[in-house]
Amino acid sequence: MDLSQVEAAREILKPLISQVPDTLYGLERMVHIGKVVTELEVENKLAIKNVIDSLILRMPEIDASDIDMGSSGCRGKVWYRVQGAKNPDPEAGEYSEAETDFMLLSIIMEKQQEYLWKERNVDFSYVVGSGENEHRLRGDMYFDLGHIALNMRLIGSEIRPFAGFNFHPEIAKALSLKYVKQGLVLVTGITGSGKSSTLDSIIDANNRSVDAHMVILGSPIEQVHPSIRCIVRHREIGADVMSFKEGAIQALRQDPDIIVIGEMRDPETIITGLEITDSGHKVFSTLHTSSAVESIDRIIGEVPAEVQGRVRERLAEVLTVVISQKLVKTLDGKRALAKEVLMVTPSIRAAIKNNNLDLDFLSVYYIQR
Repeated sequence: MDLSQVEAAREILKPLISQVPDTLYGLERMVHIGKVVTELEVENKLAIKNVIDSLILRMPEIDASDIDMGSSGCRGKVWYRVQGAKNPDPEAGEYSEAETDFMLLSIIMEKQQEYLWKERNVDFSYVVGSGENEHRLRGDMYFDLGHIALNMRLIGSEIRPFAGFNFHPEIAKALSLKYVKQGLVLVTGITGSGKSSTLDSIIDANNRSVDAHMVILGSPIEQVHPSIRCIVRHREIGADVMSFKEGAIQALRQDPDIIVIGEMRDPETIITGLEITDSGHKVFSTLHTSSAVESIDRIIGEVPAEVQGRVRERLAEVLTVVISQKLVKTLDGKRALAKEVLMVTPSIRAAIKNNNLDLDFLSVYYIQR
């Protein structure tokens, strides 16, 4: 860590912090700081932002997947997750809550600040470095006891080859637009299980093998896929389109073959995702669930009771594959991907419709574990 950068930023921050009225607390205080940061001269704002960038650039050096800082929860320290364990880094320095409030707000745009004030949370994408040293991250900024806190996850620049997953040939065909033109594919797992990486590999495989049009909706956009054989559109929620629902509806007017919904996180997105799949498109999405049964129950349970029967019928008709995965520790302390893949058969469709799913029943139908 370049201590001269930290000291330069602190010289700028000292008078700014001292000028924040003591009568302001919580949201009002953060809004005030946000305005001050927005109005800073470019060179001063860059000097503050450079500290965050330097902390991020340390991540690939120590093989960290995540960085956390800000508010009292981090005790003034910068925390990194390395091989699944999250710990403070003594070499990253220590920062007061007031310093991190200013520093963290310096890396988001004014529109993102406004969203943060309204929702108390904002997801965003962030790029640091350039050329071979460029890194893309997914950020989540939020309130914690009236101050600003941040988590950022490093997005791998290299997409894992699809062949490396060793999918059963029938599953590989089901994931490809070349063989199956429509249907819903879900990639599920808990946070940090590698869902996005798996989905990116599937997207990349289709991009390299079929001539088509693909619309990717993300909050935020993590991996940017260059158009190879597909036209690939990237639409970030909040920046390019207002919601997953609106993005999916708009995509129908853009002549797509594949629509990627980054996450089915609310009833509106779930219902819209099922509708666009039912209209004859291939749809990929993710869920924060740990098994196929939980995924199906979650989709149905998320929607209002009065439409659950209709959603159950539609899900049974359009669902084609569920990939459930997690990262497990290996003997050498590293992590490896463990997955189970469910191919939806006529028997499973009937079980979904009749609300007759259980693990014992599904265990017969898992094609790959």
